[in-house]
Amino acid sequence: MAVKKARIVIIGAGMAGLTAANKLHSSVSKSLFEVCVVEGGNRIGGRINTSEFGGDRIEMGATWIHGIEGSPIHKIAQQIHALESDQPWECMDGNENKTTTIAEGGFVLSPSFVHPITKLFNNLMDHAQGKMSTATTTTKGDSGNLSVGSFLRQGLDAYWGSSKEEKELKGFGKWSRKLLDEAIFAMHENTQRTCTSVADLLTLDYGAESEYQMFPGEEITIAKGYSSIIESLASVLPPGLVQLGRKVTRIEWQPERHEAMNMENGTCSRPVVLHFSDGSIMSADHVIVTVSLGVLKASIRDDDSGMSMFHPPLPSFKAEAISRLGFGVVNKLFMQLSPPHGRRDEHSSVFPFLQMVFHSHQSELKHKKIPWWMRRTATLCPIYNNSSVLLSWFAGEEALALESLKDEEISKGVSDTISCFLSRSVEFCNGNVQSEKYSHEYKVKFSKVLKSQWGTDPLFLGSYSHVAVGSSGDDFDTMAEPLPKCSSSHPSASPPLQILFAGEATHRTHYSTTHGAYFSGLREANRLLQHYSPC
Repeated sequence: MAVKKARIVIIGAGMAGLTAANKLHSSVSKSLFEVCVVEGGNRIGGRINTSEFGGDRIEMGATWIHGIEGSPIHKIAQQIHALESDQPWECMDGNENKTTTIAEGGFVLSPSFVHPITKLFNNLMDHAQGKMSTATTTTKGDSGNLSVGSFLRQGLDAYWGSSKEEKELKGFGKWSRKLLDEAIFAMHENTQRTCTSVADLLTLDYGAESEYQMFPGEEITIAKGYSSIIESLASVLPPGLVQLGRKVTRIEWQPERHEAMNMENGTCSRPVVLHFSDGSIMSADHVIVTVSLGVLKASIRDDDSGMSMFHPPLPSFKAEAISRLGFGVVNKLFMQLSPPHGRRDEHSSVFPFLQMVFHSHQSELKHKKIPWWMRRTATLCPIYNNSSVLLSWFAGEEALALESLKDEEISKGVSDTISCFLSRSVEFCNGNVQSEKYSHEYKVKFSKVLKSQWGTDPLFLGSYSHVAVGSSGDDFDTMAEPLPKCSSSHPSASPPLQILFAGEATHRTHYSTTHGAYFSGLREANRLLQHYSPC
């Protein structure tokens, strides 16, 4: 019977999949196997998607290198000279632009209002993330099923309990000091929602928050775009190794024992068979699954209908981990200002780096013109100083709603919101009028709008993972376990390492990041290389 090379098929040409393919193809052991990457979409990159808008380079998906010291992404960016560009790019001046914080109704808030609540929020998050060791209202030991959201609100309640009797605010319309404190706090919570991809921080587990790790050093964007990293990883792969438009609909594997399903040119059949949306099939010895957690969640929901991606279905330990972990939706909205606000000259009006303090959507004090989907958005900012392109981030229900809105509805909703904040704005410090910051009707128009749509894209069904209440870091480790489980006690066990898993949702300490996906791709490639290395 003919001897054939082992076949490794990688599902998904995102960061994890291409990193694994790059590692395997560059290995000295590559003569022992053949590698193929199948990608359901018409491009490589997955949740990395660099684009252009208004003459600027922007990111529809992954945006930041989260800490440059020790980051493999930063190292690659340096090696390929991707950190400099003649073309303007998103956040090219970093995150240091001076913000203007305005409360709904046009009240510009001085640092004396904003900083105490900002400091409180940051201290509480530092406690939750294990960066501070002093005691707080709740300790790690008695956290139980405590959420980050409930921990934060406990901290805010304690702050109010220790503060002096509230003074009435003069000239703030319907705002009281307590309402203002709470709204500033909520603004920071909304920023945290986009960082963690949760619809509500009450669903984000407190106990696991301190396991998440970041690299030290500044956070930066990539001048030539995040896609330059992807293109670099793919550049060593020969033509045809990555196949686009190949959507996998079914994965048949052998969890118990390997029985030949067919014969191929006189050789034994391989244990895994992939079915594609065009009706074609492909057999493999090993499959590295790098699809998003959102797609995996959908696949286990389809078990009962017989439409499951995996046949037979995934074992309960794997399916339960997939079910418990959180996976949310975060979307970005880019809007190009029309003249005069869109002019890039010294005489044009400069749009502020705006932090928005809203009344809650349940409040009777809210401005009726502001749409509900804008009320949990924290910022609206130029993508760099003097850019004509504005950016806002959305999470959860609002992010999903954004995907179904028409461009005209978005433009009107954002324009009405801006008008409510910037028209006849009055600056206050310690309750006293300082100056009128915007003394005219502030109207803006947008020439075009661009939004990401990660929630409804069937290839992703969301943005990135988090540890939901009821889950734990152990579930990420379970996600990373290959199938079938190793069993040295069964001599008739099926072939090992049939299905391996990679992607950001399989990394315990760097989940939700591109470098987490990168590390996971290396992990699974090395697992297979070790399997084929001579003893």
